[in-house]
Amino acid sequence: MSIARVAMPVATWQLFDYWIPDGLAVHPGDAVHARLGRRSHTGVVVGVDASTAFLDRLQPIDAVVTAQRLPDDVMELAAFVGAYYQAPPGMAHALVAPPSARVRKRLREPPRSDADDAGTPPLNRAQTLAVTAIVASHASFAPLLLHGVTGSGKTAVYLAAAAQCIAAGCQVLILVPEINLTPQFEHRVQAALPGVRTVTLHSRLAAGARREHWDAAANGTAQVVLCTRLGVFLPLPRLGLVVVDEEHDDSYKQQDGVRYHARDLALWRARRRNVPIVLGSATPSLETWAHARAGRYRLLSLGERADPRARIPAIHFAPARGQDVRDALSPTLRDALARTLAVREQALLFINRRGYAPSLKCAACAWQSECPRCSARLVLHRAPDRLRCHHCAHTVRPPRACPECGNVDLLPAGFGTQRLEQAIRTAFPNARVLRVDRDTTRSKNAFAAMREQVDAHDVDILVGTQMLAKGHDFPRLTLVGVLGADNALYSADFRATERLVALLTQVAGRAGRAELPGSVIVQTDFQTHAAYRALASHDYAGFADQLLAERRAAELPPASRIALLVAEAHARTDVDRFLDDAVTQARALLATDRAVQVFPPVPPALARRIGFERGQVLVQSARRAPLQAFLPRWREALATLSGTRVRWSIDVDPTAF
Repeated sequence: MSIARVAMPVATWQLFDYWIPDGLAVHPGDAVHARLGRRSHTGVVVGVDASTAFLDRLQPIDAVVTAQRLPDDVMELAAFVGAYYQAPPGMAHALVAPPSARVRKRLREPPRSDADDAGTPPLNRAQTLAVTAIVASHASFAPLLLHGVTGSGKTAVYLAAAAQCIAAGCQVLILVPEINLTPQFEHRVQAALPGVRTVTLHSRLAAGARREHWDAAANGTAQVVLCTRLGVFLPLPRLGLVVVDEEHDDSYKQQDGVRYHARDLALWRARRRNVPIVLGSATPSLETWAHARAGRYRLLSLGERADPRARIPAIHFAPARGQDVRDALSPTLRDALARTLAVREQALLFINRRGYAPSLKCAACAWQSECPRCSARLVLHRAPDRLRCHHCAHTVRPPRACPECGNVDLLPAGFGTQRLEQAIRTAFPNARVLRVDRDTTRSKNAFAAMREQVDAHDVDILVGTQMLAKGHDFPRLTLVGVLGADNALYSADFRATERLVALLTQVAGRAGRAELPGSVIVQTDFQTHAAYRALASHDYAGFADQLLAERRAAELPPASRIALLVAEAHARTDVDRFLDDAVTQARALLATDRAVQVFPPVPPALARRIGFERGQVLVQSARRAPLQAFLPRWREALATLSGTRVRWSIDVDPTAF
């Protein structure tokens, strides 16, 4: 009898043995259907043996899911994810298993876009040098940072290098951070690489299409594979080039389940497959920038916009508060909007808060709308009037009077996209205003329809969140106004200023991308802050070098390695007891080891979420190896503490805490 050892998609650290029925060929790397308890699951075979200690309790493998087994590098990736991110093997292997599908259709050829006939503009000298460097790294592991100002043509560099990779018979994997960026990126691919088979993979694809595209990538018929973070796990038999666009984006970090970082796994895969990898960004993460400064990554720079008519937009500042500021708009921004409308150009107003107002407050006492399940304020929404929690989706009608003092004068506190849209419509009644945020783009194809409206110049003023901050190219958009940027400066997160400059640089880059000159107005009360000085001087490199020096002085990432133990329970006492015991266990394990430091428990920024009290413990080391040696031992000790009252997880290389 042959025994299959299977990683099943459950949060347990054990593998499961099944007997292989006669006539059924099962090998490591096969995805199989088998029963676990009363339910059938899809698991991944990690080994085949001739014996087992559980012979009398075995169940059979029901079926092999596909004829294509997962290749060695994908199986090794799953094992690495489990070991590095402290994830159960079944959950790690579930990431690489083929998606289930009830519908099987023939993969359609990509439609020919109108842009195919127009061709693509020639590369400038800096772009040509970048492509040459990428192509010269063919068939060898070479991490390259493509650092280019917004509008410098990084995508054109990717696609020119991809064309040569495809001509050599290889596949290209391109990762993008947002689902909304995939349609326009696919359009660019079709325009630059006519006749090339391109598939996309992201969570909004229907099950049948997702399986089709997975199969096309796995059997090598797809030449370009355009994906969000899950694409890093795809089998790609002819992989020749990996591209991570906007590599700094936090969307590449999975925030629940197996908390992997797709950019880092893309680097791991490129090294394993011995292929070049391009990390592109106008605002590289400090982790990537540190590697480039140390010479571990090759730095390729694009210092000018690709369109020779375009110039980097001028940055101006205006007061965020004051007697002249009405409906969140300073006179400077209001006048600039009027001028933009007068010459029939387009404007973007960026405010990174959706809803009508961040909270509702009483004018007579200190009451504000609080979520009963989270340590967060309820956000006021209009049409219909609701108070909503953006963390747990709790919804309630706004009260008619203050619950504490009975005052009926309840006021919206602050501005969100809905309130700003209303203010703009009042100030400029003849303007065509379009709001773009998560609330207006929930339906399928809504975002694409909005882009078409902007491209057709059926929109004068865009009001939106960070959904509009990157990857969009609107030739007639010449003015960007930024509101509420100062909120980031009050954050306790040590990465706050890094993220602020990255976000503002990206959103500012939407202005003046063609022959029309652009300008940016940032409303702030702290014009001399280093973040705003870096934005005004367009000197991200200098700003990043300054931040790296600060991180080294403070021994914070990327100058150190950290992991976070996060625990939650319904009772605060259970969380506190568990974390106190966890620290005691950790310090006992590290009694003779000073390479890893364990800090006392603290509450996270969101101390209560969905009715669960939360706490965390930070673990830090100057080097990766001691931390990775400690975490498995600590995890085993933690398993003896938790019982059933406390849920906990370890987040390695967290991006927020």
